[in-house]
Order: sequence, then C-alpha cells, then structure tokens
Amino acid sequence: MTTRISTRVSAVEPSPTLAVDARAKAMRQEGVDVIGFGAGEPDFPTPAHIVEAARQAASDPASHKYTPTAGLPTLRQAVATRTSITSSLGIDPSQVLVTNGAKQAAFETFATVTDPGDEVIYGTPVWSTYTEVIKLAGGIPVPVVTNEDASFHLAAADIEQAVTQRTKAILIVSPSNPTGAVLTRDELRDIARLAAERGLMVVVDEIYDNLVYGDCKFSSILDADPSIADQVVIINGVSKSFAMTGWRVGWMVGPEDIIRAATDLQSQISSNVSNVSQRAALAALEGGMQCVEDMRLAFDRRRRLSYKLLSDMPGVDITEPEGAFYAFPSVKQLLGKRLGGQLVTSTAQLAEIALEMARVAIVPGEAFESPGYLRLSYAMSDDLLELGLQRLGNLLASATAS
Repeated sequence: MTTRISTRVSAVEPSPTLAVDARAKAMRQEGVDVIGFGAGEPDFPTPAHIVEAARQAASDPASHKYTPTAGLPTLRQAVATRTSITSSLGIDPSQVLVTNGAKQAAFETFATVTDPGDEVIYGTPVWSTYTEVIKLAGGIPVPVVTNEDASFHLAAADIEQAVTQRTKAILIVSPSNPTGAVLTRDELRDIARLAAERGLMVVVDEIYDNLVYGDCKFSSILDADPSIADQVVIINGVSKSFAMTGWRVGWMVGPEDIIRAATDLQSQISSNVSNVSQRAALAALEGGMQCVEDMRLAFDRRRRLSYKLLSDMPGVDITEPEGAFYAFPSVKQLLGKRLGGQLVTSTAQLAEIALEMARVAIVPGEAFESPGYLRLSYAMSDDLLELGLQRLGNLLASATAS
C-alpha cells in the first residue's frame, strides 16, 4: 500500500521545545502545578504603543487587503534602516523580505540557496528548526561541536576542518539559542574571511541581537567584514526583542537576487505577512528602544539569578550565558546515578523525571544535538524562576549512586 505521507514530510521532526511547552500547558489545564522552562518567548506583553498601532491598523480598510509579497514598503525601509545601523552598511529596502516569523525566513533562505546534496555547516548545540529546514531544502546538515571550554563559541578553524567540495553555506546563530553564546567581532571576521576564501554563503540568525549582557557586545558579521556582504543572508524579526512571538513577523536581508528568488517562493507559499502585524512591527522598529532595554534589564537580572542557582546545584556545571534568555547547564555528572529510584541514562530521561517528580518542564540537550545538557528559559517572573530552580535543585540533590 502506498503511504499517504511523503517521505520528505515524514522525515520532519516536530519542534521539541514547542512540545515541552505544550505539555506543560496541558498539565496546568488539568490542575497540575507545573513551572515551564521550555518556551522560547518573552513573558512580557507586547508594548502598548505597538498594540495601539495594530488596533488602528485593524480599523483601516487599507489593512484589509493584500500588501506586496515582500512586505509593506515602509516596513521594508524600517528593516533596511535598522540593519544598516547594526551592519554599518547601506542596506536598500530591495534587500529585505518580510516573512511570517523567523522560521519562515530560515526555511525560505535555505530553500533558495541550497540544492539537494549541498552541505551546510553549523555549530552544535543548535536550535532544532535549522537542521529540519536544511533537510527540507535537500541540504545535508554538517555539525561542528562546540563546548563549554570555549564558551560554546563557533571557531573558523573548526569550520574549516568540516569544509568539503560540497559545502554551500555556513550557519551562525549569535546570540545563540540554546547556549546564549555571543560571537566576538574577531571571531565573526575570521569566519567571514574563511567564507570569502572558499566562496561560501553565510546565513546569520540575529534574532536575539538586542538581548546581550555584561561586558559582551553584539556584533554583526557585516560590520566585522563588509566585503562579504554579497555572500550573507541575515535572519531577524520582532518576536524576541519586542515580545511579539505571536504576531509572526520576521525578515531576511541579503543580496537582491536571493531576496527576489525568495520572494517568488513566498508568493506561492503564503503571499504577504498579515497587514496588521506588519503595521505593528513598523511601530516596534520606529517607536524607540526603551521598552526593549527595560525587558533586557529584567532578563539580565534573571540570567544572573539562574546562573547562581544552577551553579550551586550538585552535579551541574554551567557556562554563564552571554545573550538571549536561556541557561544551558551540563548535567553529565548525574548520568548513571539514580533519581526517584530510576537509573538516569540520558538527559531526555532526566527531563521526564523532572517533570514527573519536581513539576518542572525543561528541554533536554538531545533536542539540540547535545546530550548531557538541559536548556532552561529564564523568560519568566523572578519568583517563578526561583521557585522552579529550587524544585529542580532539590530533585538533583536527591541523586544517589547507582
């Protein structure tokens, strides 16, 4: 009997982070007191001036119609202006495609630049969506392992060892989901030089660019080496910095020929992004950054609290996150021990035990191609964060030798 589902779609793995979040929400609806560390979204409401812009847009009949596939001209200009500032290059609106969230930008980028059999190099730990969209495009994901000894920073020398004749692109995510690593200007320059020498595309996810802490500074690869501009596609959006995950507005910025081709693809997939959401995103980009800074300061406070509490837990090692809003501790010391009478053989199993016994929902490192680690989002209230980490710490303290 012929299978109903295509081989291509059958191979797609569901998002593990969304699965953890959905399970936590379902348990709460059943009356279970679960604290969820799984969701990759700010806990803040969208700032009021952005919501008001959407309200006005919804009342405007012009917003009830299609926009150009690539997005509202005013929004494309705002994205070009914003990217020009971070990249120190003059970006033209024709280099911008507005997408339904950064996920669509990621899919369309690799669908546009990757042919079947092309290899894409990336660092692990990695957000699971990237490997899935690379495979959907027919590409071959090629992982390069990063670790806590290098603060999970992806190095050009390690990338170079993975380059073959089939390599088409390098993927960079900085600040990183799930590790919080933020690549330095020098590290980005080294990667840019390698890409230039080998004629490789560079796809850069900058969705967390405003959420950087301590002495770390965000750098764009285009600012580090402007000469590589014709080989770079930048993915970004309003979801993380402006607490707009549900509005579904992202974008890709790149060479005009790539943007034109991706726009043709989007015209057959979804046409334009919601008109109202685009107007809200425009208000976000043009409305000042104080609301972003207020959220960043709150995330920084929670980052430091998470780092302190996790550092004190038995069997836990953690590199201090530099950006985004995730902690990514190693719990390798706990593998082979017993928790609640169960022998812990993987972090996936440990996450199940934590949900069952401590009522905390966390994402295991297996979801990011990095067994032995856990990802915890600290995008939650300080009180809830502290309570959840106390629950986890009490559970891990009960570990016994097998």
